[in-house]
Amino acid sequence: MSLQDIQSRIHDAEARAGKDAGETQLIAVSKVQPNERVEAVLQEGQRCFGENRVQEAAGKWPEFSSRFEGLDLHLIGPLQTNKARQAMELFHNIHTLDRPKLAKTIARLAQELGHCPQLFVQVNTGEEPQKAGIIPAEADQFIRECQDMDLRVAGLMCIPPADEEPSLHFSLLAKIAARNGLTGLSMGMSGDFESAIALGATHVRVGSAIFGARAYEL
Repeated sequence: MSLQDIQSRIHDAEARAGKDAGETQLIAVSKVQPNERVEAVLQEGQRCFGENRVQEAAGKWPEFSSRFEGLDLHLIGPLQTNKARQAMELFHNIHTLDRPKLAKTIARLAQELGHCPQLFVQVNTGEEPQKAGIIPAEADQFIRECQDMDLRVAGLMCIPPADEEPSLHFSLLAKIAARNGLTGLSMGMSGDFESAIALGATHVRVGSAIFGARAYEL
């Protein structure tokens, strides 16, 4: 499948959902992808990319940024507090704000740096113990705490359990966002982004369907 194919499917899903074309932002998930594949997608005009690890992104994107204008980089993987400064200097968006300690660190660094990426609170909609994120029952309070620290919370993010119907989790995330006055919904990946768009996704994260199978090192 190609970038153009994914973009076409997104536009079709937007039309079915009564959304304007281009209302949903495609995040091309470039984690663990060889630079030549990433550059090929850049050459096609894609400018919005997602990375899981700060260190990997730091070794990849400064060079691309020197050659391609208008990049919009999203951190979609877990963020350690000791990597927060580097993440805030590199990424325009952080989708994994998931605990009070990290929120306090980002708030402090935002004051020091004079800027802050757009933030999404990660909600563990399936309440999976092995997965990061605020559980739904605590999401409202955590969002308020972040806003009280003047953090730019743009929306929410979730990764549904692999063995459950994702639309149930997308619907739950949308309800939490709506009652907190948040419009950003980062949800939906290669296998379910059309369902996510139908339920209000503003950002979808698609990797292997664009780049091909990931080249993990053994």
